[in-house]
Amino acid sequence: MLVITADQVRSRHNADEAGAAVETINGRYGSALPLPVDRTAGDEIQLIAPSGEIALEVILLLARSGHWSIGLGAGQVLTPLPEATREATGSAFISARDAVGRAKKATLRFAVDTDTSGILPGTGTGTGTGTGQDAAPAAGSAADTVEALMNLLLFIRSRRTPEGWELFDLVAAGATQRAAASELGITPQAASARASAAGIRFDLAAQPSLVRLLDELDRLSTSEETTS
Repeated sequence: MLVITADQVRSRHNADEAGAAVETINGRYGSALPLPVDRTAGDEIQLIAPSGEIALEVILLLARSGHWSIGLGAGQVLTPLPEATREATGSAFISARDAVGRAKKATLRFAVDTDTSGILPGTGTGTGTGTGQDAAPAAGSAADTVEALMNLLLFIRSRRTPEGWELFDLVAAGATQRAAASELGITPQAASARASAAGIRFDLAAQPSLVRLLDELDRLSTSEETTS
């Protein structure tokens, strides 16, 4: 499973953001989440993401606000699940805790960790030669890949202007660039220049690949024995 732990940046000096984040994420994804998003330690929130797609969307949502250090943990979540996320346990939660600790010191405030110590040997993918590849080293490599590529995407987004975000939101919602230009009252040429500066094409192209990598990380990080 994939677990996200996010800690509010400079919470002692800024207005509380945790309540609004919990409400927004539960409102948008609540029916798909195994448990509601929880506020765990005052200015910290935590959730179990049931898929790579939801994990990516939540990470990007939190990162865009600029208010959070975000840790993604991959591993086991012990079942049966309790009534609240803050009561759940498993290696995915430990990894998310380690990841958010690293994220607090990272430039883009994002990190990924996975605990491979409990992964059963031989649960990885085959090499095509009849020799099984252990899941543990593969999971560690997948975590490194997700972190590196996610940080590239977050770097592109960190340089985006408010005008670039206006265009991105329209295009991401399905509008053509020409239609978005009309909506914003700018010429198609200006929209093209703005899209290029904002890295919109690269952003949208990267997201499906990141979803696949997150799903693969989830698969590799979870052994066959997932219950307590």
